[in-house]
Amino acid sequence: MLTILVVDDDQHIRELLRFYLQKEGYKVQEAEDGLQAKAILEKENIHVALVDIMMPNMDGYTLCEEIRSLYNIPIMMITAKGEITDKEKAYTLGTDDYIVKPFEPKEVLFRIKALLRRFQMVNEDVIRIGKIIINRHNYEVEVGEKTMVLPLKEFELLAQLANYPNRLFTREQLIALVWGIDFTGNDRTVDVHIKRLRERFSSKDHGFVIKTVRGLGYKLEETN
Repeated sequence: MLTILVVDDDQHIRELLRFYLQKEGYKVQEAEDGLQAKAILEKENIHVALVDIMMPNMDGYTLCEEIRSLYNIPIMMITAKGEITDKEKAYTLGTDDYIVKPFEPKEVLFRIKALLRRFQMVNEDVIRIGKIIINRHNYEVEVGEKTMVLPLKEFELLAQLANYPNRLFTREQLIALVWGIDFTGNDRTVDVHIKRLRERFSSKDHGFVIKTVRGLGYKLEETN
C-alpha cells in the first residue's frame, strides 16, 4: 500500500484530503508543519508528499528543498499562494506539481496518479488477506480456484476493512468511506452488510474474521 504524507496546518484541509485519499486506497500520514513532516519521513516509508507553503516552524519551501535533497519521492505543493513568482520558487526548489487552493479533490487524485506513473510507482489494486484475494480493479474476490462477485457495497466494505487489517473503523467512518458523506440512511446499514459478509466468509475457510468492537465499530483480523 502506498503512503501519502499530507503536510498542512489547516486541520480541515488534512481531513478533506485524508477522506479522499483513504477512499482511493492510500495510507495517509499527517503533519501540521515541516518539522513534524521531517520526523515522519525519517520513520515512515512515504511515497508522495503533499505540502502547503505557509506553515509555522518550517514552511513548505524549506521542507520541499529538504525532501528533494534526501528522498526520491514526488512532491506536490497545495497552497493558497498562486502568483507566478511563488510557483517559480517552488519548482526551483524541487516540487513536481503545484495546485492552488481552493482545489477539487478529484484533481488532486489524478495528479497524484500521474506523479506515481512518472516515478514508476502504482497503488495496490490487489489486496491479499487470509486465504482470499480482493481485486479492486475488476471487483472480484478470488478464493482458491473460485471467483466470487459480491454486491458493490459489500465488496467496497470488505476491501476497506481488508486494506487496513487490525484497524478499528467506526460505523460513521465506514459510512463516509463506502457510502459517501452524503448518504442519508443510518449506521444500521453497516451492520447489515457486515452480517452478510460474515455469512459469506468464515474464519476457518477464508483465514480472517470481522470483529465487533462493542460500542465502537468493526475491524478485520487474519486468523492464519
